[in-house]
Amino acid sequence: MIRKMNHVCIYVLDQESAYDFYVNKLGFKVHTYAEMGPGMYWLTVCPPEQPDLELTILPVQEGMMMDKETAEQLKSLIKKGIFGFGIFECNDLPATYQELKSKGVVFKKAPKKEFYGYEAIFLDDSGNWFSLAEKAKDKSINL
Repeated sequence: MIRKMNHVCIYVLDQESAYDFYVNKLGFKVHTYAEMGPGMYWLTVCPPEQPDLELTILPVQEGMMMDKETAEQLKSLIKKGIFGFGIFECNDLPATYQELKSKGVVFKKAPKKEFYGYEAIFLDDSGNWFSLAEKAKDKSINL
């Protein structure tokens, strides 16, 4: 039986820029940063309070995993903001929203109360979008 997930892939357009975004803007911790060949790195980061979930930050490029045509198609989808997404939780959405905005994080949706809680939506530096959510105080409502 599957017990848990420990790695999730986020495709990015530029791995160095993504490193800066996820570590310096979002405050994630680097778990693994290992050279895999000339100009290639295995980079994983994790939210500070969730070290057992590694976000694998992979650059979209022709090579071992995809041919040139596939890489170009994937880049196009990422740039349009329709490929990757995820949901991150925080304890105080207004404060986290202000902190991230002050660091240059771009939001597509300001904090808004929804039926499931409180949510804002931001983009990473490649165009992947993420929900930033604070759960509703009523524990019976789940995100």
